Amino acid sequence: MNAFLSPDFTLAAGRVRPSARVAVLEDGGEIVGFFPFERGRFRIGRPIATGVSDCQGVIHAPGFRWSTQDLLRGCDLDVWEFDHLLGSQAAWAGQHIAGRAAPIIDVSRGYELYIAERQRASKKIVKSTLYKQRKLDRDLGPTRFEFDVQDAQALRLLMKWKSAQYRRTGRRDRFAIGWIQRLVMDLFEARSAGCIGTLSVLYSDDRVVAAHFGLRSHFTLSCWFPAYDVGLAKYSPGLSLHLRMAEAAPAAGVRFLELGKGDEEYKESLKTGDVSVGEGWMERPSVIAVARRVQRSPRRFAFTFLSRHPRLRTGARNVLKRVGALRGSQ
Repeated sequence: MNAFLSPDFTLAAGRVRPSARVAVLEDGGEIVGFFPFERGRFRIGRPIATGVSDCQGVIHAPGFRWSTQDLLRGCDLDVWEFDHLLGSQAAWAGQHIAGRAAPIIDVSRGYELYIAERQRASKKIVKSTLYKQRKLDRDLGPTRFEFDVQDAQALRLLMKWKSAQYRRTGRRDRFAIGWIQRLVMDLFEARSAGCIGTLSVLYSDDRVVAAHFGLRSHFTLSCWFPAYDVGLAKYSPGLSLHLRMAEAAPAAGVRFLELGKGDEEYKESLKTGDVSVGEGWMERPSVIAVARRVQRSPRRFAFTFLSRHPRLRTGARNVLKRVGALRGSQ
């Protein structure tokens, strides 16, 4: 199971989000499933830990078939919006849903086979990254990597770097939001088998050059917050970090690294495949549902249009970066 669907993630989210709820699904008097969500105004629901949850859906017993209408009615919701719905649950979600590709790294056959395949598919990127990694060793001192380290200072530095990256690229700064900071620190400190907050750090001597904080379940690492020292960008420390994570993952029992939806260049270079996630909403007939659909339509049309035209999508991303640069100069 993905760590974002674990009880421990839901409990951690509940400690920082008063709107968090869990619906209990029953069939013939027996508990057959759970549905974590957040209840907003006007009976509009969203994923638990909305904005930072990278996997959403109903957790249920094998073979159980749930109804969208019954689910929403039981939760007293007219609409439930999502952006990372399990691809396997798209058929139950209704018609207001679009599939998105979420890249993954499969290391179930070992790192050596993975890197050999990547060198064939993305020879220039992999060769360049490995060369820059050796150059970083020569210029700054020997690098070392820790897959799962309890280094609170490194985590705080990661959040600082990530915050600056959000502003630099014109995106909402998640780490300027108090409850997200508290959630990450909670998950870093409270570790359980199904949801292990995993901080991976690439050091040069004792200097942190790149770091990543993600959530690990039994077989999967959900890549959540990667960042690096932008002053060392010429060494590609972020790519080096991801390769080191892929190398160390099998020894920790991890078979898959989920990179999250998006078509960033580094994801395309590192991935071995994609899984499908759903973006959209479920609804039941109501005035609220109709009003929300009308409100969302222009934004959804624009997003769909951009997703089908890579050149325009790149242009939109550059505009966001310019907006970020203007913010940073103020």
